[in-house]
Amino acid sequence: MNDKDLVIASYKTGQYIGKAGEERNQMVLFEVLAVKTHPRQGDLHNPKQVEVPFFQERRALSYKEKTWVPVHTVKNYDGELPPYKESLKQALDQYIKKLEEDDSPWAKRSLECLFSLEKDYKLD
Repeated sequence: MNDKDLVIASYKTGQYIGKAGEERNQMVLFEVLAVKTHPRQGDLHNPKQVEVPFFQERRALSYKEKTWVPVHTVKNYDGELPPYKESLKQALDQYIKKLEEDDSPWAKRSLECLFSLEKDYKLD
């Protein structure tokens, strides 16, 4: 695949690099090839709150996973396509570093989720 065909798309709270396919009803079928931004943890309806009914652990979309994304979130991507695993590790590390600078209960709970996901991802 030509790197000129790559796009960035947002899905929930994560951002991914991949390729856009079929378009239907203002949605695009998107295939994940790399992770740009790891999804945020917790309750999206109560951001940065810990005392919520369900504090959600959100994993990144998998390599070659296909999902429908809103057409308005799809943008051209200029740059090289990093290997999926490398991009996931970098996105995860960036998010962990950002949360480690935040002393809030929400950040601590989010870090617990991310450390659990890190083991699950088997990045080593």
